[in-house]
Amino acid sequence: MISCRGRAANTVEDTTVMTKKSVLPPLWEVPQEFRNRLGDQAGRQRAMFHEGHLLLVLHRPPKEDEAERQGRFFWRSPDGTWTASELRGGPIALQMHLEEYEDSIGQYDRREEEAGGVEDRFKVLAALGPLHRAARHLHQTLQEAREMCPEDRHLIVFRDRAYAIERAAELLYQEVKNSLDLAVAKRAEEQAANGYRMATSDHRLNLLAAFFFPFATLSALFGVHLDHGLEHVSAPLPFLGVLCVGLVLGFLLKSFVSHSRREGISGRAAARRDPHDRNRTKPGVGSGR
Repeated sequence: MISCRGRAANTVEDTTVMTKKSVLPPLWEVPQEFRNRLGDQAGRQRAMFHEGHLLLVLHRPPKEDEAERQGRFFWRSPDGTWTASELRGGPIALQMHLEEYEDSIGQYDRREEEAGGVEDRFKVLAALGPLHRAARHLHQTLQEAREMCPEDRHLIVFRDRAYAIERAAELLYQEVKNSLDLAVAKRAEEQAANGYRMATSDHRLNLLAAFFFPFATLSALFGVHLDHGLEHVSAPLPFLGVLCVGLVLGFLLKSFVSHSRREGISGRAAARRDPHDRNRTKPGVGSGR
């Protein structure tokens, strides 16, 4: 059996190891409960409160293709003094932390404006997702801290600013997503229109083939050959004449098929515009009469 003294020694040793592995700065005189509740990594964004001490576990703005979140810690002592693990000391450290989120959102906003295609917008959308979630959790954490320390004026300002950051990230995410959906819908509509034109052309060509198929089959079976006198003319001339006639007929057939395509496109476009045109021509629509 293990004695109580041995258990106590093991407990002290485990506590020492846990303290050494704490992600909090070793010089911080924070309650031991904070260090015990933190592991080797920062974990999710959250607020901790114990005996007047407030600890904020926040994340840096996530970068593109970054799998793990980098933590930042902000400690408020019972006397109201703020200390940060990075940046500067005092409340300005938390302000600089929020400014980094604002700069990241502005950077993605400029990338969305400069995006040239669907692939560029998809990259912006994929990078905005983690930033949007991090901004939402940041706002929730500062709201919890505000409730834990209602007397701290800085937390009110930071909480409101975090809400504005979350709102900006959400609006930008929705804007990029809507533009991406619109681009995909336009491409799908173009593909559908191309498919319709190809189906119409194939149908017309099939009708022509079906019309001339019996003649070609009967001519092949019975070997229809008529003496027309052209076989006695100079050899190249009949061949060249037949070739020219075939080219002219092929051009006419191509023009017929292309003209039918344009008619189908213009008809569908007029059908899509027709409801709006009727609304504009109706008297009193939009004029209040």
